[in-house]
Amino acid sequence: MANKNVKNPRTRAIVSLVAILVVVAVCGYVALFGIGKGSMIHYLKPWGEAISLGLDLRGGVYTVYAADDDGSADFETKMSSTVSILTSRLTRQGFTEATVTRQGTDRIRVEIPNVSDPNEILRIIGTPAQLNFVDEAGAVLMEGSMIKNAAASQDENGLPCVAFELSDEGAKIFAEATAANLHKTISITLDGEVISAPTVNSVIAGGQGQITGDFTADEAKNLATLILSGALPLNLSQLEVSAISATLGVEALDKAVLAGVIGVALVMLFMLLRYRLCGLVADIALTIYIMIVVLLLALTGAQLTLPGVAGIILGIGMAVDANVVIFERIREELAVGRPLPSSIKKGFSHALSAIIDANVTTIIAAVVLYAFGTGTIRGFALTLGIGVATSMFTAIFVTHKLLDIFADLGIKNQKLYVR
Repeated sequence: MANKNVKNPRTRAIVSLVAILVVVAVCGYVALFGIGKGSMIHYLKPWGEAISLGLDLRGGVYTVYAADDDGSADFETKMSSTVSILTSRLTRQGFTEATVTRQGTDRIRVEIPNVSDPNEILRIIGTPAQLNFVDEAGAVLMEGSMIKNAAASQDENGLPCVAFELSDEGAKIFAEATAANLHKTISITLDGEVISAPTVNSVIAGGQGQITGDFTADEAKNLATLILSGALPLNLSQLEVSAISATLGVEALDKAVLAGVIGVALVMLFMLLRYRLCGLVADIALTIYIMIVVLLLALTGAQLTLPGVAGIILGIGMAVDANVVIFERIREELAVGRPLPSSIKKGFSHALSAIIDANVTTIIAAVVLYAFGTGTIRGFALTLGIGVATSMFTAIFVTHKLLDIFADLGIKNQKLYVR
């Protein structure tokens, strides 16, 4: 006797297809309109708002600096400190979305969105941070310009601290200040913001001292960097500066999106005409592919640039190409007289190695571009890598599952699958 608990394959296929279409529809709605706004649950932004746009799509200013390699053994450390200091300066000035990244070994790229004047960057980067030591009454006891050096260290108990060295004039002033404020707090402020408030336990003479507290090693290193941010560790010379208007950025994005929509629509139409029911499967898989890519961009916080849009469109081409390889292998199996379920299984088996080889080699190229590229090249590499990895997933799993569902629906006419 047949097991009554086993569902009819056709019924199971209908339920699976409806479930997939409902999930796609719900995800599409959330992608366009978000969910939760105005209610008690967490608000999920529309993906268009959640994705961060690059400078070329929203406008702003960027500049590239070359650092003067002084030949010292700690050049790498100085470069890292310079990037950290510049980032801190921009953040304190209110440019929280600004990015500071290294290019190659001795170059630094600074991007500030929503700024139209290139001189704004020069002013921010060229203006030293104001570091002061103040007493409990708010009076300035010593300026940060008198600090010769500061670095993360360890105190007598082996705990992280910040060791600093003062100039001769600073040593004299600080000795008097600590004597006058013994067992009181001397706060260290950076542009008016308190970054540390240690208690004076003893008179600090000789121009050297320690700032102790409940620090981790990373916190001590960051504090030392902030203390030194009154002057950059390296001399910078400007190599390139450019301003991109917000209007041009919006126009570029609109044209890129329009081109993408037209391209995807034409591809979907071609797949329907050329591969019929298989083309419909490819179109559903392509829709799922696009949604997954956009979701990953929104969740990872990846910055979308104009070359990044090109990477997504190229990934769409890779996704369609994988489906074409699969459908052609299925058609070959049908041509030799195999039944549809067996043709689908054999077709996927024969196409799998070609799909994996093509996608893996492209992913390797994307990884190399991301590792050694700079600026917009990395944006292209990131979206290309995400797109190709997603296309491999949708081709191997989503397309296969959808074809099995249509076969289980009882649609056996081979002419409906391929020409």
